[in-house]
Amino acid sequence: MGPFLITYLVELLSDKKTDKGHGRGYMLACLFFASKTVESLSQRQWYFGARRIGFQVRAALMVSIYKKSLLMKNSGPVAGKVVNFLDVDVEKVGEFFWYIHGIWLLPLQIFLALAILYHSLGAMASLSAVLVTVLVMVSNTPLANSQQNLNMKIMEAKDSRIKAMAEAMKSMRILKLHAWETAYLDKLLKLRDVEKGWLRKYLYKCSAIAFLFWASPTLVSVVTFGVCILVEIPLAAGTVLSALATFRILQDPIYNLPELVSMVTQTKVSLDRIEEFIKEDHQGKPSCYGNITGTKDLAMAGEIVIEPGEYSWEADTSSKKTKVTLKINSKVSIGKGLKVAVCGPVGSGKSSLLYSIMGEIPRVSGAEPTVVGSRAYVPQSAWIQTGTIQDNVLFGKAMDRSLYEEVLQGCALDRDLELWANGDMTVVGERGVNLSGGQKQRIQLARALYSDSDVYFLDDPFSAVDAHTSAHLFKECLLRLMSSKTVMYVTHQLEFLRDSDLVLVMKDGRIVQSGRYDDLIAEKDGELSKQMAAHDQSLSQVNPAKAHGLAKTKQQKKQIEATEIESDGHVIGRECEEERESGRVKWDVYRKFVTSAYGGGLIPVVLLCQIFFQGLQICSNYWIAWAAEREGQVSKKKMIGIFVLLSAGSSVFILGRAVFLSTIAIETAQQLFLGMNRNIFRAPMSFFDSTPSSRILNRASTDQATVDTDIPYRLAGLIFAMIQLLSIIFIMSQIAWPIFMLFIIIIAISTWYQNYYISSARELARMVGIRKAPVLHHFSETVSGAATIRCFNQGEEFLTKSLALIDDYTRITFHNSATVEWLCIRINFLFNLVFFVMLVILVSLPRDTIDPSLAGLAATYGLNLNVLQAWVIWNLCNVENKMISVERIFQFSNIPSESPLVIENCRPRETWPSCGTIQIEALQIQYSPDMPMVLKGISCTFPGERKIGVVGRTGSGKSTLIQALFRVVEPSAGRIFIDGVDISLLGVHDLRCRLSIIPQEPTLFQGTVRTNLDPLQQHLDTEIWEVLRKCRLEEIVREDNRLLDAPVVEDGGNWSVGQRQLVCLARVLLMKKKILVLDEATASVDTATDNIIQKTIRQETDNCTVITIAHRIPTVIDSDLVLVLGEGRILEFDSPENLLRDESSAFSKLVMEFMGRSEGRHQPEPM
Repeated sequence: MGPFLITYLVELLSDKKTDKGHGRGYMLACLFFASKTVESLSQRQWYFGARRIGFQVRAALMVSIYKKSLLMKNSGPVAGKVVNFLDVDVEKVGEFFWYIHGIWLLPLQIFLALAILYHSLGAMASLSAVLVTVLVMVSNTPLANSQQNLNMKIMEAKDSRIKAMAEAMKSMRILKLHAWETAYLDKLLKLRDVEKGWLRKYLYKCSAIAFLFWASPTLVSVVTFGVCILVEIPLAAGTVLSALATFRILQDPIYNLPELVSMVTQTKVSLDRIEEFIKEDHQGKPSCYGNITGTKDLAMAGEIVIEPGEYSWEADTSSKKTKVTLKINSKVSIGKGLKVAVCGPVGSGKSSLLYSIMGEIPRVSGAEPTVVGSRAYVPQSAWIQTGTIQDNVLFGKAMDRSLYEEVLQGCALDRDLELWANGDMTVVGERGVNLSGGQKQRIQLARALYSDSDVYFLDDPFSAVDAHTSAHLFKECLLRLMSSKTVMYVTHQLEFLRDSDLVLVMKDGRIVQSGRYDDLIAEKDGELSKQMAAHDQSLSQVNPAKAHGLAKTKQQKKQIEATEIESDGHVIGRECEEERESGRVKWDVYRKFVTSAYGGGLIPVVLLCQIFFQGLQICSNYWIAWAAEREGQVSKKKMIGIFVLLSAGSSVFILGRAVFLSTIAIETAQQLFLGMNRNIFRAPMSFFDSTPSSRILNRASTDQATVDTDIPYRLAGLIFAMIQLLSIIFIMSQIAWPIFMLFIIIIAISTWYQNYYISSARELARMVGIRKAPVLHHFSETVSGAATIRCFNQGEEFLTKSLALIDDYTRITFHNSATVEWLCIRINFLFNLVFFVMLVILVSLPRDTIDPSLAGLAATYGLNLNVLQAWVIWNLCNVENKMISVERIFQFSNIPSESPLVIENCRPRETWPSCGTIQIEALQIQYSPDMPMVLKGISCTFPGERKIGVVGRTGSGKSTLIQALFRVVEPSAGRIFIDGVDISLLGVHDLRCRLSIIPQEPTLFQGTVRTNLDPLQQHLDTEIWEVLRKCRLEEIVREDNRLLDAPVVEDGGNWSVGQRQLVCLARVLLMKKKILVLDEATASVDTATDNIIQKTIRQETDNCTVITIAHRIPTVIDSDLVLVLGEGRILEFDSPENLLRDESSAFSKLVMEFMGRSEGRHQPEPM
């Protein structure tokens, strides 16, 4: 209605013969007000309803993806995909409903606009407008298609970057220990450079599209009015201004139609990706799984039948060339209450056998196994929920206090709980990062025991704890608490085989022996006999009666003194709450943001471009309307010439504005990215231990994406809209000054509304980000622990928690959207009122005091006044909400850093350390000032080029001592010297790059075998093959034709845990450092492989200082010195011979316990 009403208004004001007809004018004003009010109400309702549907669809898709992810097998590689679905695809589908009405509305807008032009200017002019509109849209379409393709490239690059970032966050401890964080940051920056390249092209394409959007009305008007002049169509001010209003109507379809097509395409791509994931095939549950009913079933509860068949981890199980991971040649029946031990060398298929019975590995052929009754599972790589210790043990079951306490005692957790300030209500961080490996395994075992299941699957749960604790766990848990249960347990500790009812010996993915231990061991040439021979060889080194025959690599032993500072207590890390600002986003955040790129030097240029564009556009519109009324006074050539000149000038400035803005956006995003990521990689480990990776990734993905493509344009759009608004106020005030006073009043009311709204909206926007992180974290945690969740039949409980988190997130986003609409409808109404009052003033004033052209121009611009002012207020609020992403990035740009990487005036010599002597003086370690000491004043000296064994009960401080050596934690008191150099004076990079370590949890990175062994590309292939041969990995690597370039998937998922430990060993042997630390380096390998590894280490590190933390006594029995720790203190420190001569020594007791356990006696004495 707007263009028609403007024509009538100008005609009414141009009639100077009479001042009558005020009634018609008031009626016209009322029609204007009514039409704008209806438009505002329907538009806000449309947006509100579309948003609500989008939230509902998004939530439904999240639930569908979650349900599917609970059923997916081999979920390691799925984790990143699922998070990407939630962060990108689901959000894209939800946003689509904002655009859904455009499918029918945009064509209708074009049709109505052309119909109005036909009515006002005739066929020729409207036809020329159609042609130019089509030409602009055709020009826009390839740009939009290119923009879409670039957007896909950005998403692919972003996926690679986020995947690398997620991997770095999970493995940050390894990166710091190996001094690789700088190299990995460089890798991340290279990935960002690729993303930035696509982003630059994308934003400059956006500049071209923005230019077409703003220049299209000008181009259409120039051509249309030019045709009118050529064919001599009469132009009056009313007709011209009506046409200009119509051109503005055409502006939206020209811009939005390609965007709509792009959005439809992107949404279809996202839906196709989600549909493909949901339709993916997955193996069903094994037969008779779940709760049992009836007398017959109850009698059978605990029975397992393993049918002949083949299994493979490869996705394409239908392929004839599928590599079979596990092959069962004959049926195996396991009766109720039997204890079944599974043993075999590294990579023999032990874990795969358990997975096949649980239905976790795709079956290629054969019948599925049968498991009668409920099941419990303890995976080899511990899976711990974020929550309290109690939550992890109960795992959804009701509290039975007597059973609970019995389980805690059986799993030796009662001592740990006494030391933790909050006992079993202590909060465990993400993935249990603030627990030791032994503590995680014992919590897992407690979870299984508390479930009181019929069948238990234990995947090597004893390797992560010391000999004393493992004997206790085997006796109390497996032999006593599980005495009536069916248990299948994988183990490398062959001493635990004697108590089993059935032993399954694995080799090369086959069961090569099956029977009772005594029968199998009697077969002299059998596989078990070979493994026991290696085991006995290890025990022969430990026998105290032969202690005098221990190998001595050094003849002289130095006198060792150990002193203690009395203290007690232990520590467990705590997850910190997410930092959340309150109140308005500080002006300093805006200042830093706008000055990030080129010191803010281009900001004035952009503003000047906008001001000149707005001024020239107003001048061109006023000129054509004014000249049309003075046809005899102004020649047609002059009229169209000046109009073209002014229009071209405005177009040039709008192009400059778009290009400069894109340049600023790219540089600003890059500076914020660099600031945040450099600070994250320089943060101390305490930051990563207390901050969930999902919180970091949320900033690296969602917040960074907002900075990349959203905030600069939102902020600029706000400023540009304010300049437009001020120009309209200026034009209206030229007609009648009272309108200016009215504007002041209305703006004051709008500001009050805005302040009233923003206090709630700001916090809602912050809460949206905070509520989304737990959803992503829960999804990621569920996918990584899906096998455990399925085995415990806890899928419904986890789904319920997921629904609650999704509802919480959806509720906040809904309220956030609703508050926006609440504000917009009020602002719209206020400025509709301003427009109405202006029209009333216009028709009330005497005709000879009004310039009809200027009045018509004011009405033309005033048509969009309500939308523009709502846009200003909404953008003002939205910018502040979006700036919270900048605020969150700046939070992570100000993380306290650990010590400098390099201190130039205190750099060690190139040959340091030359001897490898380590002196520890009164060392105290405290993870935070409000927590107890972990190491309580220990002092000792590790002589250079010696082998030092460090033993002690789980949680005694062994790993903390190693972290102090690498300065992952800084001492509260005391010092450590290496070859006389105080390591606290060195840069942490200079220190760590001179040391090497195999950590407790073997970590591989996605890439190739080569990049995992030599990430810094410092070694020849011949050197790499040599260490692979020494670590018994050569044959495994040569099985793949790609050799060293064979792929390693995320988390090394295509390698067994034992194989991963061997790769980590090969990695450090390749480094050839003077000091080598082995932190439970062979915990997950069989005894025979362990013997070979220990021999290799002795040969390859003859001139090195080797510090070995081990649970297996044979691993440290041939050390030159043994350090025994207990509760953060030194209990003993001497040569193994001297310690073994004293039968009352803690080390002797440990050895006797190990010997007793190895010979089948399970009577641990408390240390």
